[in-house]
Amino acid sequence: MTITHLVTHSGGFHADELLSTVILQRLFPQAELLRTRDRDWTTPAPGKIIYDVGRVFDAEAQIFDHHQRPNPLREDGQPYSSFGLIWAQYGRDYLRALDVPEVDIEDVHASFDKSFVVPVDLVDNGALAPATAGQLASLTLPALLGTLKPVFDNNDAGADDAGFVAALPIARAFIEGSINGKAAKRRAHAMVTKAIEEAGPNRVLELPMGMPFRAAIEDAGADHMLFVVNPRDSDWAIGGIRIQGDSFEQRADLPKAWAGLTDGELEEACGVKGAKFCHNGLFIAVAETREAALEMARLAVAEAEA
Repeated sequence: MTITHLVTHSGGFHADELLSTVILQRLFPQAELLRTRDRDWTTPAPGKIIYDVGRVFDAEAQIFDHHQRPNPLREDGQPYSSFGLIWAQYGRDYLRALDVPEVDIEDVHASFDKSFVVPVDLVDNGALAPATAGQLASLTLPALLGTLKPVFDNNDAGADDAGFVAALPIARAFIEGSINGKAAKRRAHAMVTKAIEEAGPNRVLELPMGMPFRAAIEDAGADHMLFVVNPRDSDWAIGGIRIQGDSFEQRADLPKAWAGLTDGELEEACGVKGAKFCHNGLFIAVAETREAALEMARLAVAEAEA
């Protein structure tokens, strides 16, 4: 069936129908976006997808509202907004449209749902107060998208519709950026896993480029690894491995004697020709060549073991 119209409510807008529109316009680019409360348009019919309006949720009839009672709930009892309903129905097809590999579809779909969709659903339903974000409350995605609405005394005809259309590319950038990042992490995970297998008992993990690596190291149970080496533009980086993602504590720090040194001073301190820089925090160092980076990593391992 050809979709000819994407129908949501007129007037002020919120994050849920705005983000839903991003998903639907990618999948049905030929469809006309219609913002209305006209009952004839908000009643299910072939060729229409209706969302955040209509007081009905019926995926087969392609109407996705959540304001009625009883309202649609997830298996864990958390409420859906129109965004969650649209994501559950069309999210996998959206990921395919973004060229996410089929093998990663379910993982990326679930990850995006948990980290991005559910918070929007909860805020829209009043089940999560933005104030829980503390001083960052005004910088949450729903709040930022809300700033794109016309101000209260803008009485220009079509101001809400114009604001909605202007906000769409911004909302799209957030969705696509998040999904592209999650898909990239899946690619990185596979590359790091392979590198771990090739490294065997080596305490230094060499990667072909900079990439997220901690999750793959943990999943592989590679507790013996202490440092990661990879090319970086025209030089090479030697980095530590954080114990937790939200902490700066590492499995092992680089040698204290290297802290804050550069070029000749660092070369003298570590005895490695081509050593260029070591951060004061001892979580990253830089060398001119692969050989120099690996030698610095070897020295760092030796000191950590000692």
